[in-house]
Amino acid sequence: MVKTKKLKRRIITGVVFVLLLAGLLALLFSGDNRRVIVDIFGGAPIEQILQDVQSLGWKGMVVFGSLSMLQVVLTFLPAEPVQVLAGISYGPWIGLGICMAGVFIGNTVIYILYKVYGNRLGEYFQKKIEVDFDVLRSSKRVALLIFILYFLPAIPYGLICFFTASLNTRYPKYIILTTLGALPSVMIGVLLGHISTNNWIVSLVILAVLIVAIVMLYVFRAKVFSWLNRFAKKQFNYTSATKVKEPNAFFNAIMFAGLKCWLRRRVKCKIKRNDIDKLERPAVVLCNHGSFIDFMYFSMLLSKEKPHVVSSRQYFYEKKLGNLLKRLGCIPKSMFSADVENVRNCLTVIKNDGVLVICPEARLSTAGDFEDIQPGTMSFLRKMGANAAIYTIKFGGDYLAMPKWARKNNKRYIRRGSTVEAELSLLYAKGESVKDTLEQFEQRVLDVLDYNDFDWLAEHPDMHYPQGDLAEGLENILYRCPECGKEFTLTTQGNTITCSECGYTDTVDDRYNFTSSVRHFDNHQQWYHWQLAQMQEQIDADPEFELRDEVTLYHESIGGGKQLTCAGKGECVFNRQGLTYTGTDGEEQITKFFPISSIYRLLFGADEDFEIYEGEHFWYFVPPDKRTCVKWYMASILLCRQGQNK
Repeated sequence: MVKTKKLKRRIITGVVFVLLLAGLLALLFSGDNRRVIVDIFGGAPIEQILQDVQSLGWKGMVVFGSLSMLQVVLTFLPAEPVQVLAGISYGPWIGLGICMAGVFIGNTVIYILYKVYGNRLGEYFQKKIEVDFDVLRSSKRVALLIFILYFLPAIPYGLICFFTASLNTRYPKYIILTTLGALPSVMIGVLLGHISTNNWIVSLVILAVLIVAIVMLYVFRAKVFSWLNRFAKKQFNYTSATKVKEPNAFFNAIMFAGLKCWLRRRVKCKIKRNDIDKLERPAVVLCNHGSFIDFMYFSMLLSKEKPHVVSSRQYFYEKKLGNLLKRLGCIPKSMFSADVENVRNCLTVIKNDGVLVICPEARLSTAGDFEDIQPGTMSFLRKMGANAAIYTIKFGGDYLAMPKWARKNNKRYIRRGSTVEAELSLLYAKGESVKDTLEQFEQRVLDVLDYNDFDWLAEHPDMHYPQGDLAEGLENILYRCPECGKEFTLTTQGNTITCSECGYTDTVDDRYNFTSSVRHFDNHQQWYHWQLAQMQEQIDADPEFELRDEVTLYHESIGGGKQLTCAGKGECVFNRQGLTYTGTDGEEQITKFFPISSIYRLLFGADEDFEIYEGEHFWYFVPPDKRTCVKWYMASILLCRQGQNK
């Protein structure tokens, strides 16, 4: 449905644009207008052009305004002849107004076309220019850089407009930037024309200076563009990469005290240390990962240890947050991707007798139970145990207190009054882990960290969650109706989940149980695993099984101005061969392929995205219907598991 609407909008916009362009060209080349056009671009004498323009009267203004608009949209048309002749024909102010009106309309047309067609226009506007537009796009000085681009040779107005629109700028800001950016160069052209009719000596001098400046800029354009790129990069002294540093003791104490104060007002934390007052150093602490704020829970146990926490690299892309995490001693990790820097930093922590905290599942639980651990991670942990003690922190109730899918006003939120348990245990003393085989080590880790929050809830019959919105957000992990089998027809409100196709309705009680008399499942965990089984049947029955959808592509921002920056639009396809993205990436049209053998799992954010790391590089895909993200994740579990078992 979404694709059909977009296609119709593109077709209608394309037809309207072609008709308007054809009508405008017909107007320009009809009657006496044609004679003026031929004069302007045919090199006719000034006197003849002036005479023909004057004979048109007010229609001459329409001709010059239309030409100014076309030189923005049709990038091969030169702007200078029109601007100079406007100054000659109408004087400085009227001539400037006519040209700027045309530029304003042309800029607006490109903005509309970009909003409809997106980066597909990139091939039309792309020129062989040695400007790193990806760097410019992420620069804090982007507004100033847009103004500079208008002064540089070989860069059409249309290309600058397309670049500005690709920043996802709102129209008022876009039109101000592009119109004011073009104003100085248009003014120079118009004034040059006006001066030439009053003082040919002054005009000749100005013309000579301009010609010399343009020639110099063209001859040394490589150096000019190189300077522009360096100027844009000047603030890019930030990177997500880091070297291990001892956490600032005072800063850590303040931060952890604040976290504890905030958390205790919302959650009842039950801590069990098993007679462990202080960790044997160096130490590796392994935690299960049911909640986004698990770091707050283990801070209750480890605040005095000044731990180094392995965290998703995504949070380090933004400079302010990244620097905060680094000061706290956190270590970035590209999840499910080879990350040499992370390995080096982890080993450095152990070498320095530090405490390293790892959530080896490497993603939040989707349905409140243990996911799995990558085999390479298990092997790495076992080897680190040769020089470090290995501890575990087992959480119970953390998922139910703040499920991955729960949202309020489009933000994660915690269920007030929840109880979370955290138990610290010694798994291996220093050097003991390598005495076990890898299989024995893996089993021992799983025996401790394996969890199911619904089993935990059954063991706590007095635990209740009396919120009135326990179901809201479930449609972001539950996509198939168990009654009619239709996909993405589920909606939630308050404690109720409903299928818009067949009317099936169920209600969540204050212990996350479904209460309908015709319920298919006791809770959403069972529903989620049913979906997984249904998808497995689809994959087994269809050798050509694939997922395909339009996406918006984001990458890590250059320089840390924000976490992510929009890089393009295209299509993602996921099948037994792997994940393929075809579309724009910055100014380029690309096809990016991730073979199934290189993918352990796709990561996903409920109602946000699905994503994959490539070293320190981040590919973040946002489909039009964000509810589909969980389906991509589930497919990656099944398809990648098949690929790994071959």
